[in-house]
Formats: sequence, C-alpha cells, structure tokens
Amino acid sequence: MPKRSILHMFDPMPNNSPFDINMALDAGFEVLMPYSNVKLESIHGLTQDAIFSRSPSGIKRTGIFIGGRDMGLAMDMMSAAEQAMVPPFEVSVLADPSGAFTTAAALVACVEKQLKEKHNKDLKGSKALVFGGTGPVGIATGVIASLAGAEVSLVDHMSIDAANDAAKEYNRRCQSNLLGAMAGSDEEKMAIIADVDIIFCTAKAGIQVLSAEVLAQAKQLKVAGDVNAVPPPGIAGIAATDASVALTSPAGAIGIGALAVGNIKYKVQNKLLEMCLSTEKPVYLDFREAFIEAQKIV
Repeated sequence: MPKRSILHMFDPMPNNSPFDINMALDAGFEVLMPYSNVKLESIHGLTQDAIFSRSPSGIKRTGIFIGGRDMGLAMDMMSAAEQAMVPPFEVSVLADPSGAFTTAAALVACVEKQLKEKHNKDLKGSKALVFGGTGPVGIATGVIASLAGAEVSLVDHMSIDAANDAAKEYNRRCQSNLLGAMAGSDEEKMAIIADVDIIFCTAKAGIQVLSAEVLAQAKQLKVAGDVNAVPPPGIAGIAATDASVALTSPAGAIGIGALAVGNIKYKVQNKLLEMCLSTEKPVYLDFREAFIEAQKIV
C-alpha cells in the first residue's frame, strides 16, 4: 500500500496558521500534523521521531513545515531540523514564519520587475527603504533586497535602536548589509524618502504610512510596493489590486498593491510545498529559494 504524504507542521505559537494548513492541503499533502508551542530544543527529537518511523521510500512522502512569527527562530528551527537528519533518513523542510519569506520574496520580485521594465534599473545599486522594517515581512524583504545588491534601510516608526538592532542581527545571520532608520512624523518621513529609488511598505495592516503629501517629496522614487490589503492603503495612491499603477512622482514612479503581491506569494508558497512533496532528494527552503521562485513566476 503506498505511503500517504505527511507534513509535520512545527509552530512555536499557540496555534498553527489556518492559511498554511489550507496551502499544504492544496499543494497535495494528504495528512497534516500540526504541533503548537514547539520549543527550539524540541526540534531535534521531533524531527528524528518523524524520520525514523518510515523507510527511506516513505521518507520521500514526509515533510516538515516551520511556521511562527519570528524569522530568526524559524531559521534556527530549520537548522536544528537539518542537523537532526541521519542519511538516508532525511526529509524536506520549508520555513515560512508568518508567511514572511514568501510574501517578502513576492514583494521584492514584483518591485524588481517594474524597476527593470519601467526604469531599466536593477536592484543592485538602488536605494531602498522598508517601512515596517522591524517586523518579520519587513526584515525578510530587507534581507532579500540587500542580498540582491540594493542599499536597504529598515525603518522603525518609534525607535532607531530597534531598527539598528534588527539590521545588525540579520546582517550577522544572512550576510546582508542592512542599515537602520527611524521615521515617526511626516517631516521625518519626508526627509528619508527624498533620494530613494524604492519604497517597500510592510507596516501593520489598516494604517496609512505614507500620505500623498509625504510621497510627493520622494523626487527620485521609481517603484513602491505595499503589502497592506486592509483600507486605508499603506501608501496613498496604491489600491490593493494595482499591479502597476502610475503614481504622482517626478521620476514616474510605479505602485504595486497588496493583492498583486499576494497572488505571487500564493503561487510561490504552493510551489515550495510541491517541491517538498515531489523531490527525490531532501531540500531545505527559506527566503532564498522563495525569491528564486518568485522571480520565475513574475
């Protein structure tokens, strides 16, 4: 009798994400086993329980998904799972905490496409800001864009220390070159956006971060992407459904909305889950592979 496919879903939060559960079923996994309140120190034992219960052929029908809301913890959990493997008893692992990796990958890929098509410019050498930059999606966005060659600052609306700490931690973890910045008032926002090429908005849903008046001061802005699908938009002038809307800007800026990004995010996560299910050799997937797939899809 063929082994049924199983996805073990490790989550440090009290509940696993219904979104991720739906996505895993749609990608073809037959059995989902959610685990909540999982500690980092438990990953080794849980992983070995999963791998040693099936033959090497059955292992190919087994995967691990790591969720939660903390990007650093998810990376540590994936590393712990990888270290627990004992060849040939190895399974694929996908980390996507709070959907941050796939959302960030989709956002950066969408922005990159518009930057090339409308402005004949690459991420490399571009100056970018990430508003909401100390949250999981913001940090992942900053890391992906930085590794692609952009000069990126993570913007916190309350604390320069929080922004600098996040930049320092993920530069260490990911070999990126992030900077920290703080902008709470409209005046502070106007000052830091004056010479940027790209604005990523990953701030809390339902809050407008950049008004039309503030955005008008971004004289060199070429592309702005917003992942806030809850009104009002995070960036004035960008509707959730906009895939490429002209903004009022001296440099001919293009805006990308949350649902346009979300459509790519959905396809990326589906593809990564399918890879875990179909691969002959185990794969370990995080924001790096998510960005590669997002670039292909857009």
